[in-house]
Amino acid sequence: MPRTAHGIEEITALAGQDLGHSRWWEVSQETIDTFAAVSGDHQWIHTDTARAAEGPYGRTIAHGYLVLSWGIPMFAELLQVTGVGMALNYGVNKVRFPAPIPVGSRVRLHARVASVEPVKRGGVQMTRAFTFAREDTDKPVCVAESLTHFYP
Repeated sequence: MPRTAHGIEEITALAGQDLGHSRWWEVSQETIDTFAAVSGDHQWIHTDTARAAEGPYGRTIAHGYLVLSWGIPMFAELLQVTGVGMALNYGVNKVRFPAPIPVGSRVRLHARVASVEPVKRGGVQMTRAFTFAREDTDKPVCVAESLTHFYP
């Protein structure tokens, strides 16, 4: 069950808090292929299972940006924000993809609210520290700072 923050004051109080881990999400070839179709990134390492079997990972790997995009629904498993008029994804800082994500892997998000700072129009910017982990390794598959603006 996700935590809930109601309104700007409760969002602000989350600064520095560790929100824990999402559930594990499986990376399927169907998901990779769907992301390739939507993003236009059809590089063989992602979509050509026969060629990838002969490649450096022995199978296809997920797009890094696919896993990064999961930050939104995975974060929703950890925190629900209510009592605001609008929330906007403002950007992402310091994105890195330190390890591959082979098809069949399971990935989850660890999130921490790094900071909450005021912005114009009475809103706040929440900086969220995202670390995506693969089930079978200690090395993260993606690390990023995600910025979201919340307005009353």
